[in-house]
Amino acid sequence: MIHIATVHHGSSSWVQVQREYLDRNMTQPFRLWMSLEGVPERFHHHADEVVPSIGKHAGKLNHLATVIGDVAAPDDVLIFLDGDAFPIVDPMPVVEKALADTPLVAVRRDENVGDPHPHPCFCATTVGFWRSLPGDWSNGAPWKNAVGDQISDTGGNLRWLLEHRGHEWTPILRTNAVDLHPLWFAVYGDVVYHHGAAFRRMVSRFDWADLGLRKDQRGRGIRRLRGEIRLRRREGSSWKLARGVEEQIRSDPLFYRRFVDPPGG
Repeated sequence: MIHIATVHHGSSSWVQVQREYLDRNMTQPFRLWMSLEGVPERFHHHADEVVPSIGKHAGKLNHLATVIGDVAAPDDVLIFLDGDAFPIVDPMPVVEKALADTPLVAVRRDENVGDPHPHPCFCATTVGFWRSLPGDWSNGAPWKNAVGDQISDTGGNLRWLLEHRGHEWTPILRTNAVDLHPLWFAVYGDVVYHHGAAFRRMVSRFDWADLGLRKDQRGRGIRRLRGEIRLRRREGSSWKLARGVEEQIRSDPLFYRRFVDPPGG
């Protein structure tokens, strides 16, 4: 059995979309476990199981994994999926090939100023491995990114646990041939789409770095105000693109071709 854990927060916009793409592309039986804080109850039927939870994203993912682990077999596949992510083809051939070599496979967002950690927009392992590690999506263990900032993010502790307990993992990398934005609207491994920032501000570490706004240079007063104005302009441009892509996602199951087909191909 495949168990899919996903978190939606404060918005119902992606609940039905995600379920439809899973039903369309998953060829093996699966159960969809959802955390739906702030999502109206009329959308809950899209989940096979609704797991009540509050708090931060990492804590919700950890709780979903614990609840699943209490009823699943050790060799069942456990997939973590962001609320604005879904498979565009059957992901299981890629997952099964990777899990034959390493105990965990996940998106790695090199394009986000060199993020080195497993990202929860798509991550697969087995229930038994997650419990034995034990898996943890919390922030915590930091790294220094490509522009020299010391940071952590959801999955920081998972990266540390894997490294310090001697486990390799298989990264799935961005395979876009066309980029509307260097981070958002991503296709990974030609199997999964991640919209990006559907439940928060559409501003990323990439945007900070691309605008020359280092974390230790944000400052106060005029310098901070100017930086925020530039970020808001970038964010507005990203949201405008996002609305158009969202419309296509809902109307055309092959929307992703615009991102994976080479220009002029």
